[in-house]
Amino acid sequence: MTMTTAGVIFILSLIAALVAVYKPFGDYMYRVVSGTRQSRVERGIYRLVGVNPAAEQSWGVYARSVLAFSAISILFLYAFQRLQNHLWLSLGFDPVVPHGAWNTAVSFVTNTNWQSYSGESTMGHLVQMAGLAVQNFVSAAVGIAVAVALVRGFARSRTGELGNFWVDLTRITLRILLPIAVLGALALMIGGAVQNLSGGTDVTTLTGGTQTITGGPVASQEVIKELGTNGGGFYNVNSAHPFENPTAWTNWLQLFLILLIPFSLPRVFGRMVGQNRQGYAIAAVMGILAVGSIALTNVFELAGHGTVPQAVGAALEGKEVRFDVSNSATFAAATTLTSTGAVNSFHDSFTSLGGMMTMVNMMLGEVAPGGTGSGLYGLLILAVITVFVAGLMVGRTPEYLGKKIGSREIKFASLYFLITPALVLIGTAAAFATGNNSTALNVGQHGLSEVLYAFTSASNNNGSAFAGITVNTTWWDTALGLCMLLGRFLPIIFVLALAGSLARQAPTPASEGTLPTHRPLFIGMVVGVTVILVALTFLPALALGPLAEGL
Repeated sequence: MTMTTAGVIFILSLIAALVAVYKPFGDYMYRVVSGTRQSRVERGIYRLVGVNPAAEQSWGVYARSVLAFSAISILFLYAFQRLQNHLWLSLGFDPVVPHGAWNTAVSFVTNTNWQSYSGESTMGHLVQMAGLAVQNFVSAAVGIAVAVALVRGFARSRTGELGNFWVDLTRITLRILLPIAVLGALALMIGGAVQNLSGGTDVTTLTGGTQTITGGPVASQEVIKELGTNGGGFYNVNSAHPFENPTAWTNWLQLFLILLIPFSLPRVFGRMVGQNRQGYAIAAVMGILAVGSIALTNVFELAGHGTVPQAVGAALEGKEVRFDVSNSATFAAATTLTSTGAVNSFHDSFTSLGGMMTMVNMMLGEVAPGGTGSGLYGLLILAVITVFVAGLMVGRTPEYLGKKIGSREIKFASLYFLITPALVLIGTAAAFATGNNSTALNVGQHGLSEVLYAFTSASNNNGSAFAGITVNTTWWDTALGLCMLLGRFLPIIFVLALAGSLARQAPTPASEGTLPTHRPLFIGMVVGVTVILVALTFLPALALGPLAEGL
């Protein structure tokens, strides 16, 4: 069997599995976020934090709850890292330096999981388990909760209430993320992933030297890293490490976990608005963009563009032979199409055009299918923009799901779309203007690509890296941390404001002039608008970096 054939089978089996679970798992998530019954554990949590689960919140209160919870989480995680030398299972590690602790705290709370450090030599086991892994759960739950609040805005009318953030957060964590994480961790352990509290084992190498093999609670962190589209690895090389990703089938399982929730959330959307075909339309947009990106990334990597790859017959630098070129390219595409950022190969070693695809995936807004929750609300924003553009073309007030898209709504949607490109381009320019673009390994177009990739990853809350730059400095940790914060919470505020505006509207009956938003025409329009907006925004920067290098 050739590498290409194996890669195609890998992708087709993944698609088949996602199609199979779309309806049952989507329906389960719908019941979780729409139900009214509380479990005994949930009632205990609500009493502990002083929440009335029957009380709903306006968009402003919902947004303040998200911000307050995230601010407390950042402070807690920062303190955890700074005090880790006094904690149990610290493994003798020193406290994380202030700028590194700030960057990491912001990174994990914003679901970015950018890492400017080597996990196995920086973080003790308690910080990994009770600090980083906990944020992997709740940051993912925050994204899903915000997406559900936006869908409630479409589904409800004449009300200012969008649900209760604390109830959504608790239910999503306990009923969706935690059960799958337990089962997934057991599966990874069966596959060979490590799960212990070992401080490390010294072994003698083949050359007679001594090497410390670091253990830890890896499998439990690995599964939520992928399921919650987080991406932060226990080890520095992430999912390329055999303790995190031992075999080809665990590699498949990790990709399935990454795509499971984002590709199933459109079913929740369709059920909540009472039109399953609307969910199919959104899932179709996600699928078209994802398949196109995965195919192009595979083509560019299998073609081995470049002098050395063509000479040896394959672009294998930076790739694990356990996963070969195709499965590495598929993994890279999937983790940058979502907000995961996990890697099983070195993106900096990809061909110039293959590396460009990982950047383009993030520049699309990570909507194919995107992160847990963030992919759905990002694509719904693009659907709103598409409806607005279509309305302008025919001279009619645009409508989506019975809600008019007026000046207020399109302002929120436009601000959502514009904030991330602004952060990416301003951050990249600031790095060069201040001389912080220096790289010891690459110069010219590839050096520009490394800087552009870093700010694209941080601003889109992805977390993967092109590497090649020393980013564990005060300037980089501060700049990227600010991009993560603004890139996460400003869009969330605009999404919730849009949801509040939509929920207050009275439903508009469909007429002959209403644009059907479940048909192939609309699906194609959303795909086109997404690609065109990204091309108009980022093409000049890409032309100076990976495109120039590839051509």
